[in-house]
Amino acid sequence: MTTKLGVSTTLALAASALLLFGCGKSSQQSQGQPPSAGGGAVIAGAGATFPAPLYARWAETYKADSGLTLNYQPIGSGGGIKQIQANTVDFGASDKPLKPEDLDKAGLYQFPTVVGGVVPVVNLPGVQPGQVKLTGALLGDIYLGTVKNWNDPKIVQANAGVKLPNLPITVVHRSDGSGTSFLYTTYLTAKSPAWAEKVGASDAVEWPTGIGGKGNDGVAAFVKQTPGAIGYVEYAFATQNKMSFTSLQNKDGAFVSPTAAAFAASAGGADWANAPGNYLVLIDQPGAAAWPITGATFILVHKQQADAAKAKAVLAFFDWAYKSGDAAASQLDYVPLPAAVKDQVRKQWADIKTADGKAVYP
Repeated sequence: MTTKLGVSTTLALAASALLLFGCGKSSQQSQGQPPSAGGGAVIAGAGATFPAPLYARWAETYKADSGLTLNYQPIGSGGGIKQIQANTVDFGASDKPLKPEDLDKAGLYQFPTVVGGVVPVVNLPGVQPGQVKLTGALLGDIYLGTVKNWNDPKIVQANAGVKLPNLPITVVHRSDGSGTSFLYTTYLTAKSPAWAEKVGASDAVEWPTGIGGKGNDGVAAFVKQTPGAIGYVEYAFATQNKMSFTSLQNKDGAFVSPTAAAFAASAGGADWANAPGNYLVLIDQPGAAAWPITGATFILVHKQQADAAKAKAVLAFFDWAYKSGDAAASQLDYVPLPAAVKDQVRKQWADIKTADGKAVYP
């Protein structure tokens, strides 16, 4: 089995604000791979840290199939949206899907790549992963700052038999515009009326309390070094950093732990065929096994392309990922899209055109 790409490796590259993957040539046709620009071509993307470990793995593997160099900056979904709108990258990446009217206004098109889960992570000495149970309302109280200690009666009542430490709760949140924050705050808004009234859901909110970390890696680092801390990260960052997580109560009332199977259970009813602009949010889906903070991550490109070769190379890369990237996605605890959804997306690519109306990708 291929060894997982360590998040530490990804983060070290991210610290220099750039993920650079040089790709060597080999025969694509013999392996049934889609054509790419090759010949030393370079494409650039920026955005979500949520899928960064997977995009790094895909780019590393793709180097054997093209002459492509992929530069990906994991700067957060907000930054990715801004950069694609400003035409400074060939594609943006966001865990916060743009609504159809916003896509049309910006002349953008979005498509999903994989599904993953956002996980509350904690630093509680003596407490095992998944041992602490939280409801959405209780998590909202913690992030509002109204529940301040781990032995608060509300937490104790929800965790009979668990020896909770007498530690103050240090809330950790994202400091950058983040699709991970969008998913997390959308969940809090759905489950906590107080949170909905005072804060709401967005990729960047006015946090009532806590400290901010940049990227999933920044949040993970603060939680790991602070006893009593709670934060939220994409699941791959939690597992590969060996972080303790909480269980959450889902829509059916069951307390579940985060797993790829739980993300798949949440995504199972996703109706992509009836999602205009591929806008779909998978928060708090029904099902006894469903993880409640689940979401797809998206790629953003311009509908009208000034550089057909660059656009073709971007779509060729993600076409390859759709065909050959599912194993890597599963190894990193993401959920691959169903084949029917991939086929639907490929048909949509015909609408990405040059200024004279020619499709950039077959």
